[in-house]
Amino acid sequence: MSEQDPAGADPGPGSRVGRSVEDFVGQLRAFSDRARGLAAGAAGAVPVSLPRLPSPPGAMSAAQLRAIDRAVRSQRQQIAAMTAQLQAFDEQLAVFERILDPLVEWSATWARLEESVADLVRRPGDPDGRPPAGPPGTPPSGTA
Repeated sequence: MSEQDPAGADPGPGSRVGRSVEDFVGQLRAFSDRARGLAAGAAGAVPVSLPRLPSPPGAMSAAQLRAIDRAVRSQRQQIAAMTAQLQAFDEQLAVFERILDPLVEWSATWARLEESVADLVRRPGDPDGRPPAGPPGTPPSGTA
């Protein structure tokens, strides 16, 4: 079973790897056949079925990678959607802020106006802490 060419040269490292893989597969097959034979003899000639892999391991890895890829893409889409929502919310707040600026100025102006008018309109005896004034020329009560 030598794989040398007619000139007697070594076929190279690539064929040695292929040959070792074939040897390994052959040994594995022989081992599983012997194990099946032993199990059949011990179980009263009941055939033992070995579990089958659902799919080749490479296909499982590819499926797992596809699932991870879908999950990452989905998360990025969710982030993009959240970014769009936040941007829209920021634009709404900017409009609200532009509306509030004149209202704040108007409110401050109104407060100053109320304060200046209140000083003119206050009557004696108002509950602003001033003592009530009597008739003209009489001293305020409590200072006699």
